Amino acid sequence: MSLKPSVIEPVPEQTARVARAAFPKGNLYISIRDQLGTLFEDADFTTLYPKRGQPAFAPWRLALITIMQFLENLSDRQASDAVRSRIDWKYALSLELTDAGFDHSVLSNFRERLAAGEQPALLLDQVIELLKEKNLLKVRGKQRTDSTHVLAAIRVMNRLELVTETMRAALNELAVVSPIWLSSIALPEWFTRYSARIEDTRLPRGEQAREEFARQVGEDGFQLVAILLKQQPELLKLEAVQTLQKVWQRHYTRNESGEIGWRKNALLSRAATLLNHRMI
Repeated sequence: MSLKPSVIEPVPEQTARVARAAFPKGNLYISIRDQLGTLFEDADFTTLYPKRGQPAFAPWRLALITIMQFLENLSDRQASDAVRSRIDWKYALSLELTDAGFDHSVLSNFRERLAAGEQPALLLDQVIELLKEKNLLKVRGKQRTDSTHVLAAIRVMNRLELVTETMRAALNELAVVSPIWLSSIALPEWFTRYSARIEDTRLPRGEQAREEFARQVGEDGFQLVAILLKQQPELLKLEAVQTLQKVWQRHYTRNESGEIGWRKNALLSRAATLLNHRMI
């Protein structure tokens, strides 16, 4: 993708009118746009993109979405849905009410560009400088400008979405192939945990809560595979079950005593190296 910086358009008239009617007392994102502007410009990211190729989705928008996504503890899918459906987000992003948004994978691609370009600190550093210009931060005050923390937290949320949806897909396929057997071995809490898509719910807040949730999903997956191995080994050949084994191999650890661990982001191996590995 290429980047051709352009002038940021003002908030579309219809979007502004509807947003004012919906939030007469104001809103966080409406206030940010009114008081601080767009926070970023395309020119801030020119070094991350080649000069030729398919035009990229405006990086100033992706940068702002990344921060908004972190503030609300959203996965990439949930953030892309918010761009499509929420008036306050469209206002902050200068989008028409009819704008259909973009595929959620655009957000992870943008974060990868930041990391590859060794500019993960660009997002919050830019915001801090703007707040100083607006006299909203004291010169001698202490500010945390660790954008890496923001990007890492979002990555964890998307990993949680991945493992949860992988477990749900495996259960759904088993429910089609062998519904009676699955009903006989499934734990009651599995129906609560995996009955709805994860993007239809809110992921846990806080690092500890997320890790506990991740480990619980991991335990469920390992238990399911163990039961399959003992009672229905032929069902291990199902595509969704094989996918679960590969995903678990990458995202979880299990020691000799059976204790399950959630791998840290920095310790993840490349997905391609585990395509032919299983956890049994």
